[in-house]
This record gives sequence, C-alpha cells and structure tokens, in this order.
Amino acid sequence: MGSAGELGDDSQPRKYWRCSKQDFFPEESFQNWNTYLSALSQTFLRFKDRLISRSNEAEEIGELRKRSENDMKQCLTWWDLTWFGFGSVIGTGIFVLTGQEAHDHAGPAIVLSYVASGVSAMLSVFCYTEFAVEIPVAGGSFAYLRIELGDFAAFITAGNILLESIVGTAAVARGWTSYFTSLLNRQRNSLRIHTNLRDGYNLLDPIAVVVLATAATIAMISTRKTSYLNWIASAVNTVVILFVIIAGFAHANTSNLTPFLPYGAKGVFQAAAIVYFAYGGFDNIATMAEETKNPSRDIPLGLLGSMSIITVIYCLMALSLAMMQKYTDIDREAAYSIAFQSVGMKWAKYLVALGALKGMTTVLLVGALGQARYTTHIARAHMIPPWFALVHPKTGTPINATLLIAISSACIAFFSSLNVLAGLLSVSTLFVFMMMAVALLVRRYYVREITPRINLLKLVIFLLIIIASSMATSAYWGLKPDSWPGYIITVPLWFLGTAGISFFVPQQRTPKVWGVPLVPWLPSLSIATNIFLMGSLSSDAFIRFGVCSLVMLAYYIFFGLHATYDMAHRPPATQNEVSGI
Repeated sequence: MGSAGELGDDSQPRKYWRCSKQDFFPEESFQNWNTYLSALSQTFLRFKDRLISRSNEAEEIGELRKRSENDMKQCLTWWDLTWFGFGSVIGTGIFVLTGQEAHDHAGPAIVLSYVASGVSAMLSVFCYTEFAVEIPVAGGSFAYLRIELGDFAAFITAGNILLESIVGTAAVARGWTSYFTSLLNRQRNSLRIHTNLRDGYNLLDPIAVVVLATAATIAMISTRKTSYLNWIASAVNTVVILFVIIAGFAHANTSNLTPFLPYGAKGVFQAAAIVYFAYGGFDNIATMAEETKNPSRDIPLGLLGSMSIITVIYCLMALSLAMMQKYTDIDREAAYSIAFQSVGMKWAKYLVALGALKGMTTVLLVGALGQARYTTHIARAHMIPPWFALVHPKTGTPINATLLIAISSACIAFFSSLNVLAGLLSVSTLFVFMMMAVALLVRRYYVREITPRINLLKLVIFLLIIIASSMATSAYWGLKPDSWPGYIITVPLWFLGTAGISFFVPQQRTPKVWGVPLVPWLPSLSIATNIFLMGSLSSDAFIRFGVCSLVMLAYYIFFGLHATYDMAHRPPATQNEVSGI
C-alpha cells in the first residue's frame, strides 16, 4: 500500500506537502457552485441515507486506511501501551483539577469523586478494549460507532472527539503554565499577559502555546521516539507520585477531613463529573491499535492494566491532599505544591511542581499522538477534508492531522482559562463514552441481515428505556438532591430495561478474543453512570456544549453530509481518485 498509495494518475509519486482544492474538497458535490447547490437541494434525502447507513469492519480496517497513502508503522507493544496509559492520563486531572474541585465542590470527599469517576471510567475501558481488539484501526470510537450506529451518529461523536481533543489539550497546556510558575516561585499569573478582555479570557498564555508546539513537533517526528521519551518522563513522574502519596500521609492531619461532605453528596458528584477529565486520556491508547504489533494481546494488557493502577493512584493522591490541608485552604491551580508548603516542606513544592510538569508533558505528548490518529481516521471517511488523513512516507506519522489539533489547541489555550475549559470538556467526554456503551450493546445483540426484525425492535425499546430512565435519574438528582422517592420509579425502570435485553434479546455476536463481562449489565451501567455524571455538571457547560453541537450540525449539513454521501455512492473504481490516491 505504501508505494501504490503514493502514485497519482500519471504513475508518479505524489508529494506529501501539497495544497490544492482537490486535496481538501475532491468530492463531486464541491466541484463547482452548480454541483454544490444541487447537493444542497438533496440534503434531506442524503441525510436519510447517511442516517441509516452503516460501515463495516473490512472497510474501516482495509479500504479507509488506503486513503492515507502510506502506512503507519507497527512498532508498539503492550509495554509501550501501558506506559502510554500512564503518560496520557496521570498529570492532567490529578494535578490540575483536584485542588479546584476539592475547594469548590467536594471538600475532603474529593476522594469519593475519584472513586465514582474511576468506576465509570473502568466500565468505558471495558467497552473500548473489546472494540479495539476486534477493530484495530486508528479511528477509535469514531470507527466503532460508524460500524454499529451509522454515519450520522459517528459524525456527532467525531465532532465531540475533536472538541475533546482540542479543548483537553488546551486545558493541560494552561495547567502546565501554572505549575511552571510555581516551580519558579512566582505569583500564579505572573507569566501570563493581562488584558482587558472578558473575565476568563483576559489572561493570555504564550507559554502554553510554546509547550503545545514542542509536543506536536516531537509526535510528528516519530511514534517510537515519542514512546521512548514517554517512558523516561513517566518513570520520573512515578517517583514523584510515590513521594506525594508517602509524604502526604506522613504529614496527614485527620482533622482536615472534617467536615467530610461540606457540600453534600451533590458536590461529590458535581466534582466527579469534572475530574472525569482525569481519566479521559485512556481512549488515546485505542487509537494506537493500528500501530500495535499484536492488538489482541497488547491492547487488553495495556488498557486494563494501566487504568486499574491509575484509579488506585488517583484515590490515594486525592486522599493525601485532603488530609494535608483544609479544603478551604487548598490552592485551586497548584494544589499539591502549596499543600506541601503549608506543612513545612517548602522544598517539596518544587519537586511536586517538577513532577506535575513531567506528567502534563507526557499527557500532551501522548495526546498529540492519539488525537492526531482520531483526526486521521475521521478525514479518511471524508467527514473533514481528506488532506488531514495523509501519513508522511518517512516518519509514518499523520503530520497534517497533528498540526490541525496543535494549532487549534494553541489558539484556545492562549485565551481561555482552565475553569472555562474543564466543564465543556467533561460533557463532551461523557457523551462519547455513553455512546460507546450503546454501540457495544448494539454490536452484541444486532447483526445486519441476520437479527430478526422483532429482536431489533425489542433491543431498540429496551435501549430507550435504559437511556430515558438514566436521564430521569440524573434530572431528579439535579432537581432534588436530598429527596429519594423519584428513584423508586427511575432505578427499577433502568433495571427492567437491562433485564429485558438480558432475557428477551438473544446475543448475535460473541467476541473472538476478549469481551466485556456481564453483558448487558456492565455496558448498561456505563450508560447510566455517564448520563448521571453529565447531569451533575453546571448549566453553563451544557450551554457551551449546545452551541458547539449546533456549529457541528451546521458543518455537517453544509459539508460533511455531502462529502460522505459522495464517497459512499461513488463507483468503486473511482473511489481512490476521490481519496486523492
């Protein structure tokens, strides 16, 4: 594929660095204004077609990969994936958001917030692992949903994946600056540029931009070299984490745990919805399946192994912070550094700040790899211009996709504060993970042209009951957090919906290598917990999410819909031409 994919119509190798209209909009609908207006006039029919259409495993694994013109290099093992798991997760939420949420919402019960988020995250990890083993492509959840739920559902997910990638990277970069300031023993915002812009957007952060540019450059050079660098940085970070836990408990004051629930149970779950961001990086591992030597063995070991250890580490670190310092005194941005300073270990704040910087650096490094691979596969499907799907022939990395995420993240990180970013990010992450659980149930219980129509109808009805009851539980919690009668209705409905699938819908597919246990109960519980945590977020987060979703929908109606329709209905002989091959 590598050589054949580089040949154009004149059988000459095509340059990687090229920029023409055909590279961005090669589809028939965008050839001129007449074809575009004709496509717009068929929007309803095309939308109906895309709504019910499904991809298949052969297309995702084979045909779509050819549209990158060159292969990514298979160079990763379970060892790499395990360390990528540590590198992509530890350093974001635990260092950036723990102090903020302990101070504002949960108090000492922040440890329970991490337990709740950890349980929900592990349920999602199970779903991701089964899909990644069965469908080892760079697209991650986008590819999985495109197969099971269809083109439109995949686009909605793709939009949220890109939003999560860009906003998440920006949030970590802003946090990097905060800890760097602490390491230099300077005031919190002294390295940011103060302006008269609106509050939340008035502190410009050029350091965050430089850090993002550096991480992206390393990721573009080589996946293998990025893995080596991640090993080293993660090892250093592990030493710091052990120090934080041991030294934190050594200077613990149990009186700081009183009151344990100053904001009540509602505060615990509100914080859980925000710190869920801390677990979000694990999905980057699934996107590296295409570059893994033995996906069926390496992905379960890398994903499940790293996330199990990370959940325990998060809970211990959160507890050590809550016992070192009163929740009202915890610093919102550099919590651990200031906490050690408060117990007389002033020198320790520099070690913690260095470890946090190392952790956030690996998050940015691994994020640059995983997010670019998401973007690459989305571009392969022509949801976004196929120019972003190209893989460089020498580096074996998707440079164009990496640049898209890095530049977009840098623009946001330059202007937006951490609290503006975190809530929006959590809604997007929870939504994607909820969709993954739905897709897994569909995969297990429905196979096209095999499953009887009556079984499909029962599956849809029971899924709607599960989702509706989960939404009702979340809404009731938000409206009446101190009341319980409503749960007598909503929780049994969820149970009945799940039991209905278990007893009345026969499974149509058995995983070939590794599968989620206790289906449908664990995926159904994942749906419920993700929706519940979404309902714990503030209204501002949903307003921003709604605005972003409207922008995504407008893009789909005017561009993405017509590009994917053209590709789906193009004669096979000409599909390579349209893909730019």
